[in-house]
Amino acid sequence: MAEGAKQAAERRGRRAETLAALWLRLKGYRILARRVRLPVGEIDLIARRGSIIAFIEVKARQSRTAAETAVPEANWRRINRAAQSWVGQRRDCENLDWRFDLVMILPHSAPIHLRNHWRPDFAPSGT
Repeated sequence: MAEGAKQAAERRGRRAETLAALWLRLKGYRILARRVRLPVGEIDLIARRGSIIAFIEVKARQSRTAAETAVPEANWRRINRAAQSWVGQRRDCENLDWRFDLVMILPHSAPIHLRNHWRPDFAPSGT
């Protein structure tokens, strides 16, 4: 990918993450962290609502199918390792339940939030 295209993709990703964070706040979530980078993986958003921590991958795509299938199993496993590492560093979160969500940003549509989209014991359909 050319440097200019890479920078444009980065900007689109940041905008999508900002929109997803705003959407989640409107739904009653508190954003705990954004763009978490750890040696074992990356997490777009970490949000809490009640006793649940959601580790959220954000995908901006032209279609729902493209967004739902944009994260392969290996990436979800890296996100899981990053989540374990992040929670391990936060005593205030160790007794909370977790889940792995996907927020899809599609043209001409409100964000779509798929709760519990992936679990370590199974892969979502299409991945």
